Parts: sequence; C-alpha cells; structure tokens
Amino acid sequence: MQTFGNHTSRTNQSEATPALTRRSFVMGAGALGAFAMLGGLGLTGCAPTTQTADTGEEGEAESFDAIIVGTGGAGLSAAIAAYDKGLSNIVILEKMAVNGGNTNFSSSGMNASETKFQKEQGIEDSNDLFAQETLDGGHNTGDEELVKFMCDNSAGAIDWLDSLGIKLDNITLTGGMSVIRCHRPTDGSAVGLTLVPGLVAAVNERDIPIRMSCEATELVKDGDAVVGIKVKEGGKAKTLNARAVILATGGLGANQEMVTKYRPDLAGYVTTNQPGATGDGYTMAEAAGAELVQMDQIQIHPTVEQETSTLVAEGVRGGGAILVNAEGNRFFDEMSTRDKVSAAEQEQPGGFAWCVFDQQVYDNNKAIAKYDAAGIVQTGADVAALAEAIEVDAATLQATIDAYNAITTDGATDEFGRTEGCIAFTPGAMYAIKVAPGIHHAMGGIRINANNEALDASGNPIPGLYAAGEVTGGIHGNNRIGGNAVCDIEVFGKNVGEVVAAALA
Repeated sequence: MQTFGNHTSRTNQSEATPALTRRSFVMGAGALGAFAMLGGLGLTGCAPTTQTADTGEEGEAESFDAIIVGTGGAGLSAAIAAYDKGLSNIVILEKMAVNGGNTNFSSSGMNASETKFQKEQGIEDSNDLFAQETLDGGHNTGDEELVKFMCDNSAGAIDWLDSLGIKLDNITLTGGMSVIRCHRPTDGSAVGLTLVPGLVAAVNERDIPIRMSCEATELVKDGDAVVGIKVKEGGKAKTLNARAVILATGGLGANQEMVTKYRPDLAGYVTTNQPGATGDGYTMAEAAGAELVQMDQIQIHPTVEQETSTLVAEGVRGGGAILVNAEGNRFFDEMSTRDKVSAAEQEQPGGFAWCVFDQQVYDNNKAIAKYDAAGIVQTGADVAALAEAIEVDAATLQATIDAYNAITTDGATDEFGRTEGCIAFTPGAMYAIKVAPGIHHAMGGIRINANNEALDASGNPIPGLYAAGEVTGGIHGNNRIGGNAVCDIEVFGKNVGEVVAAALA
C-alpha cells in the first residue's frame, strides 16, 4: 500500500537509551536496504503524452477514465479488476521508484475463511466466525458492514489471486484467530514478496501503464465531484483528468509529524513502514471533503527488531515461538492480540522480549532464514548455549521451555492462557530474536462504504472519489488482527476496480 506526498525527514538519534519511546523513529538500515533491493519487482513506466518545457509549469491535461494512486496490493488489484471488467483507459501512479509500498513487507499472510484450500486441508471455518473474531479483535469498534463484506468475500479473493498465478495454499495461525486461516505462499515464505511481483506481472500482461516517480499532490474538483488529480512528474506540475480517482495510497507510519499529531505517545518509536508511507492520501481526501475516521488508531506491532526495524512475522509465534523477558521467563499469551502483547512487553525489564524458537519453527517459516541472513538471529546449539548468547539464566530458560513443552506433551494448562499454536520444542539448536514494539499500521483513514466510495461527514458519497486499502478507516477498529491487512487490500482492491468499471460502463 503506497502513499504519495512529501517525504518527512528521518534521522537517527545518536543517544542510546533503554526507554522504547526515546528510540529514533526511523526505518532501520536493514529495512531500507531491503526496500532498495525491491527494484527488481518491476519499474513499469509510461511516457506522458503531455509535452511541456521543463519549467515546472502546468501543461495541457491528459484524460483517463480512472486514475489509481498507489501500487501496493490495493492499487494493483484495483487496476487488474477494472481492466478485466472492460475499463481500459486507466493509469496507475506511483510516487516512489519501486512498486509495492508496504505490501512488499507483508509477512504473515492473508486471512480468509471458507476457502478451497482450507477445505482441501480439512480446516473447518466460517465467514461469520472470521467476522466475529475480527470485530472482537478490534474491541467492537470496527464497521460491521465493512468487516462482514471483507470476510464474506475473502475466499473469492483467494480464488481470484490463484487465477492470476498467486497461490496462497500454506495456511497458518495468527494472534486473535481461533482457526487456521492465514494463507501464505506454498513454501511458507512472506506473502508480500509473492503478492507484489504476481500483481505487477498481471498489470504488465494487460499493458496497464504505471507511471513511476509521479507524485500526486491534490485532487481536482468540479462542484462536488472529483474530476482529476494534480501531480508532479519529471520536474513538471501536471493535471490528469479522470472520471474516477481511486486512492490506494497506504498509511502514515513513516511520517513522524503526522503520527504524533494523532498519537503524541508514539513519538520516538521505530517504524516498520517503507519511506513512502507518509499519509498524503489522507490529506488530499480530507481537502476534497472526505471524512477521516479513527485516525488516532495507529497500531504498534509487538515483534519488531529495533536496530533494523525488521518485523518478525506473526507466523513465527503462530508456528510455536514463545516470548521471554530479560530474565528468561514467559510473561503473556503470545497468541493474544497485538495491542495486548505489546502492552505486556513494555512492562517487562527494559521494555523488550526475546522471541525464542527451535529448529522446527525455523524450518517451517521461510522468513526466519532472511532474518538470520540479516544478522538479527541469536543461535545456540542447545538451550544452555542460547541462554548464554542472550545473557539469561540457563536454568530459568530451561524451566520456561519445559513448562511450555508440557502444554503439548502432558496436556498441561498454560498459566498465561495460550491454547493456540503450541508445540513441544525438540532437543537441539535453539534461536532467539530480540524484539520490542514498533509503529506498524494505520487503522483509521478515509470513511468508505461497501462500494469503496469515499464519504463526507454526512455519509454521502463524493462523486468520482474512491479509496481502498490502508488509506481507508473503520475496517479494523482499534486493533488489527495479523493477516487481515492483506485480506483488506485484496478484497477491497478487487472490489473497487469492479465497482468503478461498472459505474463508468
């Protein structure tokens, strides 16, 4: 999910402090490097038809049926779906030099219910249960209509992705879910690095133009209707006319000023967001009359490696990993919701935890090998060796693991209430990653209805303006369940493309 607008300054604070809220609000060097390496995902371009002198002055406007702003999962899906429903005069704008936005970093997978892959694997699930657990996870502050729409259409989105050659048939568990419904690529790898290349390939196959390094700055209105968008491209200011504009511009997690505007308490947190996630879609939409909802609902993720801002996927805990504090003790149900796990983590000595796992978990989650290659995984030949590596008492860590193993081997009741994703660690190599909370997801945003129409404060659609993905608000309430962001961007991305194609037919 991609945002458009001016980049905010992100500088390292040289002062090292133990308090999390005093850490620098930056994307770590490792995450930035990973983003830079994503250039291979496809820098599709389209030469603009407007010819003007390179003076920054606006030339003659180009015209399209639909303009899609952002090349994350929502924007790419919208373009594909619109094209396949007969809308060919469309263009996608991307302010960065790399496609994919935050979708590139989506790790756990895509939650979906009643899917063909669940049925093939004997997993019983229902759309109603998925919706109820999503609403419960958001403490019943989400929009029930939007949540129900997302869940009811999740299996169809899985099928649609499969038809595009994007197979998500490896299913795991995420915190807040009682059923295995988080769909990943067959090899169990991070979903984003399969999803984005697959969607870009589908866009290229349809010859849908993507204009890279093209920064949207302002929506153009004629009366109440949005009729185009102003952009900066190649040093020139331009106006692009459109019968419909779809904002798929992503969140605000890389914009410290905007984050702290809505949540002053989050000043200083590291962010898992890519550098283009600066909240520009919110600014443009609000200026055009759209209502923004729940903007203070900014999610922190409990398992972020602080030096590199690397997100340690929820699927690692879902596959059996545990969290221990600096003393080697477990302290909370690792499969609880992100807000609760983050809060418990911050109460521990130093405000951090070790995500501890064995060879089984390592082998079953392909993302861990990348964490290891990045140098953030501590390794021990056994529990005692790992304890020495992470400087915790070996006897305490062994007792913690023995008690955890007993949940599986002896049917013991977990003192912290964990019932999902438990395994018995096997003797041999043990691993740990030091983690603490970091800025992760904006759950508030543009108010929409189930047709993805942007709404004003009275609940009326703004003609010509649509939105999908993280830039929208109300779906996740005040806490997003891991795996629901990809479901959101795919269900509503596909939907908005189809809705706009039908409206302009």
